[in-house]
Amino acid sequence: QVQLVESGGDLVQVGGSLRLSCAASGSTFSIDDMGWYRQAPGKQRELVARISSSGNTLYAYSVQGRFTISRDNAKNTVYLQMNSLKPEDTAVYYCNSRTNGNRISWGQGTQVTVSS
Repeated sequence: QVQLVESGGDLVQVGGSLRLSCAASGSTFSIDDMGWYRQAPGKQRELVARISSSGNTLYAYSVQGRFTISRDNAKNTVYLQMNSLKPEDTAVYYCNSRTNGNRISWGQGTQVTVSS
């Protein structure tokens, strides 16, 4: 079992930056992919970015060039650097992990609010 705890959400102005962190604990040796998803009010949860254990990344089109996902395997932590934030980036951001046995875990979420 993998437990995930996110941090770093905040209120920021348009054009600002934030860095989200997600620390994994438990059966971290079994983690393969990790990622960030977000859910805005009244909308479905959507993929923001994912990173594999080997460092391959995937981004949603809406965040390409502005967000960067990275991973520190020694610390069992995944990060999301968010630059040039827009009001439409406002959402609860969730960390996600998938083990090599395809077991999925979610964090509790962290609120990001971009104010204009």
